[in-house]
Amino acid sequence: MRRDYFTLQVGNVDWVEDDDGTPEKPTVTIEFEGPVSTLQERLTGTDGEPLDAEETDVAFRLQTALDEDGQARGVVSVTNRVTGDFILELNEDADDVLRFIKAARRYGESAETEGEYTVNVSLEGESFVTYDKSTFLVYNEDGGLLRSQSLIPSGVEL
Repeated sequence: MRRDYFTLQVGNVDWVEDDDGTPEKPTVTIEFEGPVSTLQERLTGTDGEPLDAEETDVAFRLQTALDEDGQARGVVSVTNRVTGDFILELNEDADDVLRFIKAARRYGESAETEGEYTVNVSLEGESFVTYDKSTFLVYNEDGGLLRSQSLIPSGVEL
């Protein structure tokens, strides 16, 4: 599936740059404008129901080193945790993704709730699945996990 079929918009992250900003749960909306049946199939389990949040993983893989020129880019991906298959991928600026992760981390520290961020996947303008997530893994360009940049709940061993 082509990465240019997807657009990503984030919400509730501006407060993180404010010292006295009130934490809000960060949200990301992934809009899909391509062959809907293909993505629906990838987002659906063997029981015919949409995959649960626990059945998916969200990650960001850098394409260049973070410190090269401040313009690092990478690929955001959502995968099926059970099969390991990619559900979707899209290109994004590293600064934007890392800012989102920072907001999710700070929100999680301030709130006692399920998940530090919300992912909403929309198909042709209609919400198809919404996930509350607490893990967002970041990998360098060689595939190594960047623990300090990732959002990993305490007590989770990788």
